[in-house]
Amino acid sequence: MTAQTTTWQKSTYSNDSGDCVEVAVSAGGAVLIRESDEPGVVLSTTPGALARFLQAIKRGSAAT
Repeated sequence: MTAQTTTWQKSTYSNDSGDCVEVAVSAGGAVLIRESDEPGVVLSTTPGALARFLQAIKRGSAAT
């Protein structure tokens, strides 16, 4: 499954300007993340790593 054939979802919080983050799940279970205005650049991570990253942001302890 490539970034072009992947079904991408964007947040309902996204506005009409097209500036948003899109998320998909690969056939192998990886979480894919991209910015809508740069669709060729795709970040791939595991669900667990993404969950830990989001938890750290919520705690305010994510590295900058």
